Amino acid sequence: MSTIAENIANIRARMNEAAKKAGRDPSEILLCAATKMNDADRVKEAVAAGVDCCGENRVQEIQEKRPQGAYEGKPLHFIGHLQTNKVKYIIDKVDCIQSVDSVKLAKEISRLAEKIGRKMPVLIEVNIGGEESKGGIEKAALPALLEEIAVLPGIQVNGLMAIPPICAEKSALCNYFSQMHQSFIDIRAKKIDNVFMNCLSMGMSSDYAEAIECGATMVRIGSSLFGPRDYTR
Repeated sequence: MSTIAENIANIRARMNEAAKKAGRDPSEILLCAATKMNDADRVKEAVAAGVDCCGENRVQEIQEKRPQGAYEGKPLHFIGHLQTNKVKYIIDKVDCIQSVDSVKLAKEISRLAEKIGRKMPVLIEVNIGGEESKGGIEKAALPALLEEIAVLPGIQVNGLMAIPPICAEKSALCNYFSQMHQSFIDIRAKKIDNVFMNCLSMGMSSDYAEAIECGATMVRIGSSLFGPRDYTR
Protein backbone atom coordinates (compact mmCIF):
# COMPACT_ATOMS: atom_id res chain seq x y z
CA MET A 1 0.00 0.00 0.00
CA SER A 2 1.27 3.49 -0.85
CA THR A 3 2.12 5.87 1.95
CA ILE A 4 0.40 9.23 2.33
CA ALA A 5 3.62 10.95 1.23
CA GLU A 6 3.79 8.78 -1.91
CA ASN A 7 0.15 9.51 -2.68
CA ILE A 8 0.77 13.25 -2.35
CA ALA A 9 3.77 13.03 -4.67
CA ASN A 10 1.62 11.26 -7.27
CA ILE A 11 -1.18 13.80 -6.89
CA ARG A 12 1.28 16.69 -7.25
CA ALA A 13 2.67 15.13 -10.43
CA ARG A 14 -0.80 14.82 -11.91
CA MET A 15 -1.68 18.36 -10.82
CA ASN A 16 1.44 19.67 -12.53
CA GLU A 17 0.66 17.73 -15.69
CA ALA A 18 -2.91 19.11 -15.81
CA ALA A 19 -1.70 22.66 -15.20
CA LYS A 20 0.90 22.48 -17.96
CA LYS A 21 -1.67 20.99 -20.34
CA ALA A 22 -3.81 24.09 -19.73
CA GLY A 23 -0.83 26.45 -20.10
CA ARG A 24 -0.92 27.32 -16.41
CA ASP A 25 1.75 27.68 -13.74
CA PRO A 26 1.45 24.65 -11.41
CA SER A 27 2.43 26.82 -8.44
CA GLU A 28 -0.89 28.69 -8.81
CA ILE A 29 -2.86 25.62 -7.68
CA LEU A 30 -3.21 24.63 -4.03
CA LEU A 31 -3.67 21.12 -2.69
CA CYS A 32 -6.19 20.92 0.14
CA ALA A 33 -6.18 17.63 2.06
CA ALA A 34 -9.82 16.65 2.68
CA THR A 35 -9.28 15.12 6.10
CA LYS A 36 -12.75 13.77 6.90
CA MET A 37 -12.66 10.45 8.82
CA ASN A 38 -8.86 10.49 9.11
CA ASP A 39 -7.36 10.67 12.58
CA ALA A 40 -4.92 13.29 13.82
CA ASP A 41 -1.83 11.19 13.11
CA ARG A 42 -2.78 10.66 9.48
CA VAL A 43 -3.53 14.37 9.07
CA LYS A 44 -0.12 15.18 10.56
CA GLU A 45 1.45 12.88 7.96
CA ALA A 46 -0.27 14.82 5.18
CA VAL A 47 0.90 18.13 6.66
CA ALA A 48 4.47 16.85 6.93
CA ALA A 49 4.35 15.64 3.32
CA GLY A 50 3.56 19.12 2.07
CA VAL A 51 -0.15 19.72 1.46
CA ASP A 52 -1.03 23.41 1.26
CA CYS A 53 -3.96 23.33 3.68
CA CYS A 54 -6.36 20.96 5.42
CA GLY A 55 -10.10 20.88 4.79
CA GLU A 56 -12.47 19.49 7.39
CA ASN A 57 -16.14 18.67 6.75
CA ARG A 58 -17.40 18.29 10.29
CA VAL A 59 -17.27 20.60 13.29
CA GLN A 60 -16.95 17.60 15.62
CA GLU A 61 -13.80 16.39 13.87
CA ILE A 62 -12.15 19.80 14.26
CA GLN A 63 -13.00 19.72 17.96
CA GLU A 64 -11.43 16.26 18.28
CA LYS A 65 -8.34 16.63 16.11
CA ARG A 66 -7.25 20.23 16.59
CA PRO A 67 -6.27 19.79 20.27
CA GLN A 68 -4.06 16.91 19.10
CA GLY A 69 -2.15 19.26 16.80
CA ALA A 70 -3.52 17.64 13.64
CA TYR A 71 -3.42 20.74 11.44
CA GLU A 72 -0.43 22.47 13.00
CA GLY A 73 1.66 24.34 10.46
CA LYS A 74 -0.99 24.59 7.73
CA PRO A 75 -4.18 26.64 7.30
CA LEU A 76 -7.42 24.90 8.23
CA HIS A 77 -10.46 25.36 6.00
CA PHE A 78 -14.01 24.28 6.76
CA ILE A 79 -15.34 22.65 3.57
CA GLY A 80 -18.57 20.92 4.62
CA HIS A 81 -22.15 22.01 5.20
CA LEU A 82 -22.18 24.43 8.12
CA GLN A 83 -25.25 24.99 10.27
CA THR A 84 -25.65 28.51 11.60
CA ASN A 85 -25.73 27.30 15.20
CA LYS A 86 -22.34 25.57 14.77
CA VAL A 87 -20.42 28.65 13.59
CA LYS A 88 -19.53 29.57 17.20
CA TYR A 89 -17.52 26.37 17.57
CA ILE A 90 -15.13 27.07 14.69
CA ILE A 91 -15.01 30.86 14.28
CA ASP A 92 -11.70 31.10 16.16
CA LYS A 93 -10.29 27.82 14.86
CA VAL A 94 -10.41 27.92 11.05
CA ASP A 95 -8.68 30.12 8.49
CA CYS A 96 -11.43 30.02 5.86
CA ILE A 97 -15.03 28.81 5.52
CA GLN A 98 -15.54 27.49 1.99
CA SER A 99 -19.23 26.58 2.19
CA VAL A 100 -21.16 29.84 2.63
CA ASP A 101 -24.45 29.52 0.78
CA SER A 102 -26.89 31.93 2.47
CA VAL A 103 -27.14 35.45 3.81
CA LYS A 104 -28.19 34.02 7.18
CA LEU A 105 -24.99 31.98 7.50
CA ALA A 106 -22.82 34.85 6.28
CA LYS A 107 -24.37 37.23 8.82
CA GLU A 108 -23.71 34.82 11.70
CA ILE A 109 -20.09 34.32 10.60
CA SER A 110 -19.65 38.09 10.36
CA ARG A 111 -21.26 38.73 13.76
CA LEU A 112 -19.11 36.19 15.59
CA ALA A 113 -15.93 37.14 13.72
CA GLU A 114 -16.41 40.77 14.69
CA LYS A 115 -16.82 39.77 18.33
CA ILE A 116 -13.32 38.30 18.36
CA GLY A 117 -11.82 41.06 16.24
CA ARG A 118 -11.24 39.23 13.00
CA LYS A 119 -12.43 39.22 9.41
CA MET A 120 -13.18 35.67 8.25
CA PRO A 121 -12.23 34.73 4.69
CA VAL A 122 -15.08 32.85 3.02
CA LEU A 123 -15.87 31.21 -0.30
CA ILE A 124 -19.37 31.11 -1.73
CA GLU A 125 -20.54 27.58 -2.48
CA VAL A 126 -22.39 27.34 -5.79
CA ASN A 127 -24.68 24.41 -6.57
CA ILE A 128 -23.57 24.39 -10.18
CA GLY A 129 -25.66 21.34 -11.11
CA GLY A 130 -28.83 22.45 -9.30
CA GLU A 131 -28.89 19.21 -7.30
CA GLU A 132 -31.32 19.00 -4.39
CA SER A 133 -28.97 16.69 -2.49
CA LYS A 134 -26.16 19.27 -2.37
CA GLY A 135 -25.63 22.55 -0.59
CA GLY A 136 -24.79 25.79 -2.32
CA ILE A 137 -26.74 28.51 -4.02
CA GLU A 138 -28.03 28.47 -7.57
CA LYS A 139 -25.67 30.12 -10.01
CA ALA A 140 -28.36 32.68 -10.95
CA ALA A 141 -28.62 33.76 -7.28
CA LEU A 142 -24.89 34.45 -6.92
CA PRO A 143 -24.89 38.19 -7.82
CA ALA A 144 -27.68 39.00 -5.35
CA LEU A 145 -26.00 37.02 -2.56
CA LEU A 146 -22.67 38.75 -3.16
CA GLU A 147 -24.36 42.15 -3.05
CA GLU A 148 -25.91 41.38 0.34
CA ILE A 149 -22.92 39.86 2.06
CA ALA A 150 -20.11 42.01 0.65
CA VAL A 151 -21.11 44.78 3.07
CA LEU A 152 -20.79 42.58 6.16
CA PRO A 153 -17.87 43.81 8.27
CA GLY A 154 -16.74 40.46 9.69
CA ILE A 155 -16.19 38.54 6.46
CA GLN A 156 -14.15 38.85 3.29
CA VAL A 157 -15.31 37.04 0.16
CA ASN A 158 -12.25 35.34 -1.31
CA GLY A 159 -13.76 33.26 -4.09
CA LEU A 160 -16.06 30.41 -5.05
CA MET A 161 -16.41 26.69 -4.31
CA ALA A 162 -18.37 23.98 -6.10
CA ILE A 163 -18.99 20.25 -6.34
CA PRO A 164 -20.36 19.37 -9.80
CA PRO A 165 -22.68 16.46 -10.48
CA ILE A 166 -21.21 13.05 -11.26
CA CYS A 167 -20.82 12.93 -15.04
CA ALA A 168 -20.26 9.96 -17.30
CA GLU A 169 -18.67 12.17 -19.96
CA LYS A 170 -15.64 14.38 -19.44
CA SER A 171 -17.20 17.04 -21.69
CA ALA A 172 -20.23 17.37 -19.40
CA LEU A 173 -18.01 17.58 -16.31
CA CYS A 174 -15.80 20.21 -17.90
CA ASN A 175 -18.88 22.21 -18.86
CA TYR A 176 -19.76 22.58 -15.17
CA PHE A 177 -16.19 23.48 -14.23
CA SER A 178 -15.98 25.99 -17.09
CA GLN A 179 -19.23 27.64 -15.96
CA MET A 180 -17.73 28.08 -12.50
CA HIS A 181 -14.54 29.54 -13.93
CA GLN A 182 -16.52 31.98 -16.06
CA SER A 183 -18.49 33.16 -13.02
CA PHE A 184 -15.19 33.54 -11.14
CA ILE A 185 -13.74 35.69 -13.94
CA ASP A 186 -16.93 37.75 -14.38
CA ILE A 187 -17.18 38.57 -10.68
CA ARG A 188 -13.49 39.49 -10.50
CA ALA A 189 -13.98 41.92 -13.39
CA LYS A 190 -16.74 43.76 -11.49
CA LYS A 191 -14.27 44.80 -8.75
CA ILE A 192 -16.90 44.68 -5.98
CA ASP A 193 -15.75 46.10 -2.65
CA ASN A 194 -14.80 43.30 -0.19
CA VAL A 195 -15.10 40.64 -2.91
CA PHE A 196 -11.78 39.17 -4.02
CA MET A 197 -11.77 36.31 -6.50
CA ASN A 198 -8.52 34.77 -5.28
CA CYS A 199 -9.68 31.17 -4.93
CA LEU A 200 -11.72 28.86 -7.14
CA SER A 201 -12.03 25.67 -5.10
CA MET A 202 -13.25 22.76 -7.23
CA GLY A 203 -12.11 19.27 -8.10
CA MET A 204 -11.82 16.20 -5.87
CA SER A 205 -10.17 12.78 -6.13
CA SER A 206 -12.12 11.68 -9.20
CA ASP A 207 -11.94 14.90 -11.21
CA TYR A 208 -9.20 17.23 -9.99
CA ALA A 209 -7.20 17.07 -13.23
CA GLU A 210 -10.24 18.23 -15.23
CA ALA A 211 -10.92 20.97 -12.66
CA ILE A 212 -7.37 22.26 -13.02
CA GLU A 213 -7.62 22.21 -16.81
CA CYS A 214 -10.77 24.38 -16.46
CA GLY A 215 -9.27 26.93 -14.07
CA ALA A 216 -9.40 25.65 -10.46
CA THR A 217 -6.93 27.32 -8.11
CA MET A 218 -7.54 24.79 -5.30
CA VAL A 219 -8.42 21.10 -5.36
CA ARG A 220 -9.76 19.19 -2.34
CA ILE A 221 -8.40 15.64 -2.26
CA GLY A 222 -9.44 12.96 0.22
CA SER A 223 -9.48 9.30 -0.84
CA SER A 224 -6.67 9.58 -3.42
CA LEU A 225 -4.50 11.08 -0.70
CA PHE A 226 -5.47 9.06 2.39
CA GLY A 227 -6.96 5.94 0.78
CA PRO A 228 -10.63 4.87 0.78
CA ARG A 229 -12.71 6.07 3.72
CA ASP A 230 -14.19 3.42 6.00
CA TYR A 231 -17.85 4.38 6.26
CA THR A 232 -18.61 1.39 8.48
CA ARG A 233 -16.80 2.98 11.44
